[in-house]
Formats: sequence, C-alpha cells, structure tokens
Amino acid sequence: MDIILVEVNVKPERIDDFLALIKYDAEHSEGDEPGCLRFDVLQDTEDQHRFFYYEVYKDEAARAAHRETPHFKKYAEESADMLTVVGRHICSNAVPADDRWR
Repeated sequence: MDIILVEVNVKPERIDDFLALIKYDAEHSEGDEPGCLRFDVLQDTEDQHRFFYYEVYKDEAARAAHRETPHFKKYAEESADMLTVVGRHICSNAVPADDRWR
C-alpha cells in the first residue's frame, strides 16, 4: 500500500471554502476510486488552521490515478489560494502489515 500524510495551513478567511472543497475531494476519492482505501482529513486541536490528510491507496498506481481524477484536479486548482502545504510524506505500513490492514 501507499500512504500519504499531508500537512497544510489554511488561510483563516478561507476555512469554510476549504472544508467544503476537501470534503468533496475526500468523499469522491473513497467513493469513486477503487484504489483509494481511506481518505481522512484531520484538524489540529491546537491550531484550527492546520489540517492533516491521511490517504491510503492500494498501490503506487492507485495513488498516481488519484491525481488524474476530476475531483483532485478541482481540489488542486481551487485550493491554490487557500492554503500552503507544510509537508507531504509518502509512507508504507510498518504495523500492521498490509495483509492485516482493515
């Protein structure tokens, strides 16, 4: 599996727009992409403008396919003036192993 952890900071005046946009992307990622196993959006409890994405894909091909979808392209275009990306990490499972992941 390919797992992506993304950290972003959202402009305070764009929080509502961002939440609607990321909800659209996350729901369509899980709903429309057979290779997207999970797409969680987390908000930092100490900084309400900081968010984390936890995305799980079956494999590298599924992760690459995600970037070609209409919902991702909408997100990429519309989020450009809403946020800054602080960090992006591509990971693999350590525990549990892929075959034990639910």
